[in-house]
Amino acid sequence: MKIYVGNMSFDTEESDLRKAFEEHGSVDSVAIITDRDTGRSKGFGFVEMSNDTEAQTAIDSMNDKELMGRTLKVNKARPRNDSRGGGGGGGGGRGGFGRGY
Repeated sequence: MKIYVGNMSFDTEESDLRKAFEEHGSVDSVAIITDRDTGRSKGFGFVEMSNDTEAQTAIDSMNDKELMGRTLKVNKARPRNDSRGGGGGGGGGRGGFGRGY
């Protein structure tokens, strides 16, 4: 299960997050999302745990828990793509073609 972890301290490192979640089970991967221009943490990340029971225990235990001076917001990660489909975004249009009928 992929777990979203928000409201993290900008100083939190992947090893800090891994250690905190390993108290609740086996952690497969940890990723802290960073700004591509500055490399600075955006204050959120993801933890992946293959055992759903352990993952749910981690969510229940870690949500609203303080880590490095910040109260975490932890929940099951939602899928990245939205309901509009079509994938990748971008492109823009040339205006109006096929609209208004």
